[in-house]
Amino acid sequence: MVEHTRTLDFKIAFAIGLGTMIAAGIFSLSGTAVAAIGSSAVVAFVIAAVIAGVTAAAYSEFASIYSENGGGYLFCSRTFEDRDLLTYGIGMSLFLGYTGTTAFYLATMDEWFFEFVLPESLHVLPHGTTGVLAAVLLGVLNARGTEESGGFQLIVTGAKVAVLFAFIGGAFAFRGPSTAVTEFATNFGGGPLDILTISALAFITFFGFSAIAASAGEIIEPQQTVPRAIAASMVTVTILYALVIVAMVNSPVPPEVIAEQGETAMGEVAAGFLGPIGRSLIVAGAIFSMVSASNASILAASSIGSLMGRQGQAPRRFSHIHREYGTPFWSVTTATATIVSLIVLFIAVFPAEGGLGAVLGLQLGLTALTGFATLNLLLPLAVVNIALIYSRRKFPDVERGFSVPGVPVVPIVGVLANIGLIYNLPPKGVVTGLVLTAGLVVAYLGWGGTPVEEDLLREVVPESTAAAGEDQSRDRYRVLIPIARPDRALRYARLGEALAAVSDEDPLLHVLTVTQVPDQTPWETVQDTAQARTERIQKELADADLDVDYTVEGHTCRDVAFDIVQTARDDEANLVLMGYPERHRDVTETVEREAPCDVFFADKTVTAEDLGVINIGAGGGPHHQALLPLVNKLGQSGSELHLVNVSSGDRGTDETSGTTLDALEGVETTQVHNVTAESVAAGLVETAADNGGVLILGASRDRWLRQALFGSTPDEVVALAEEMDVPVLVYASETGVSDRMSERLFPVGRYLRKRFPRRGSSRGGTPERS
Repeated sequence: MVEHTRTLDFKIAFAIGLGTMIAAGIFSLSGTAVAAIGSSAVVAFVIAAVIAGVTAAAYSEFASIYSENGGGYLFCSRTFEDRDLLTYGIGMSLFLGYTGTTAFYLATMDEWFFEFVLPESLHVLPHGTTGVLAAVLLGVLNARGTEESGGFQLIVTGAKVAVLFAFIGGAFAFRGPSTAVTEFATNFGGGPLDILTISALAFITFFGFSAIAASAGEIIEPQQTVPRAIAASMVTVTILYALVIVAMVNSPVPPEVIAEQGETAMGEVAAGFLGPIGRSLIVAGAIFSMVSASNASILAASSIGSLMGRQGQAPRRFSHIHREYGTPFWSVTTATATIVSLIVLFIAVFPAEGGLGAVLGLQLGLTALTGFATLNLLLPLAVVNIALIYSRRKFPDVERGFSVPGVPVVPIVGVLANIGLIYNLPPKGVVTGLVLTAGLVVAYLGWGGTPVEEDLLREVVPESTAAAGEDQSRDRYRVLIPIARPDRALRYARLGEALAAVSDEDPLLHVLTVTQVPDQTPWETVQDTAQARTERIQKELADADLDVDYTVEGHTCRDVAFDIVQTARDDEANLVLMGYPERHRDVTETVEREAPCDVFFADKTVTAEDLGVINIGAGGGPHHQALLPLVNKLGQSGSELHLVNVSSGDRGTDETSGTTLDALEGVETTQVHNVTAESVAAGLVETAADNGGVLILGASRDRWLRQALFGSTPDEVVALAEEMDVPVLVYASETGVSDRMSERLFPVGRYLRKRFPRRGSSRGGTPERS
């Protein structure tokens, strides 16, 4: 068994927290805070740090118990195991909090771009443009698996700290130490309410401690390392932020200019201390910090979405790990789309000044976005504090590597403090957050969630191995063969063996039989049926003495399609081979659409011997092209290949054989048949009936959706083939996003080429090619 290796030590964990906290908050809020309350901004930041520290302590204790990735959502899910709506609310709120925080970072970066980077000629672009572009870029990078390594995170954080120290040093060098201290001491302003308002806005700058807990599954000795790293990063950032406020108070830039500049004031102040070079340094450091912290927040949001998908509180697709990239692709995509939507909503559509908001009387802007993000962080953090009290009572004997002192008093103080900060957040951001939260809760109640895997699937007969033995652990070409009827098991196993023979790896067949459990039916009622079905398949295969290694497994399941797809993922299958739909078409559609690998659908008459003669259409599109390498290998192995090029008159669309022939160059002889028929399907089936053997055709993964517009040649072929006793294999290849776009556009392009042919084009063909 391969065990997960933890690779992050204390210094990397410390750098993760420090690097995430040094972001848009300090670069944008420092100017806003000093303009509002002067030196009292230090008090506001310290209050925010203390309140964050209380919840950080709760995170530390939970991380010392549950040393896994997931953060606050994981902690609440483990503590409130039976409170489905509560845990959904926590996960959803954290997802919005992380994406809202990222939107705040990138919207702030956008302001810096417009102020300091973009030339005047480009100021006609809508505000939020560079933020949206950065969000899309980060989303693509995260979806493809690009992330900061521990060493790089350490270097990045060091660079951020160096930039801030240069800024602070410039202030003391400009004023002199004694003058700087005096200036700071004489500029306290604002009342308690003003200070709390700034504290509420500043809280977002300290939430980076959660990134450490969220990475607990990668940290060495997390029981000790996580609490130490959280405490060290919180103290360091608080001191650093206090010094930045001292520097801002000593700015040579007039207070009214700082107030006018707001989020970008720190850049002007740096120019006053260090000249144009200093401003360039701060601008570069600020933008780089915001992008870096945004990357970490996207990772955190996608991990929340992935965990919610696994637990059935988000679409199950969120938990799917991309086969090539190794990332929760759909969760990352959804997080990116949410970030883009928030930037567009708060900055472009309803900005603080002008825009559509001025017409409709709804003006949001960056301050409201800060309130939205902070609300969705404070609410779940309050629940985490409550969860700590509940956990102490519910699990008194669990081992805790770190224990928060003063429970329950300290967590209660944390809850009250969080509520107090929420009360002082910008009202527009709070209202927007509450409305969106309420809408998502109502949507979840209407949807009801997705059952977790354990509620859908149970193993009746665990995987049993025949002949594979220890060789099963080697790299194998794995073919998953779902069997509904035991009497067909041997035929499909032999067919799977023949298809797998073209691979360079050793084949391993995984024969799976799934017995569906109807809703409201006890699992025990189908237990014996599933057991008997599995044992019959085992006997059928054992008596046949197959030359290929295979395993047999029996499941009971409430959702057969889910069982097949999930088993393909768990087994890391290279190919799924199953029957074409006879009764339960919805099962086949789901497997075709969601399987993590290529899928072959065989009608009930196909045998391994039929592969001796193979008929394929001229075809086109990604799904057809993906089929050709396999057909080419079968041809090289001795199969007789026939390429059928159909001219169909007014029905269907004509094909061309050139591209397909080019892909079959490794075959000694491919016979080309140019035929005319009333439809492509009729031409394919009739020619295959004359030639003998099997007819193989590619099928788009989403052909069920396009059927109403363009028809479905595979479905028509299967219907005609059944009438004429022609064996058919339908091949659905695994496709990426670009391939799926091509699949959607290909029928349109092919139809237009038919209706508006280019001059000089011909339908000639070659009867035979050697």
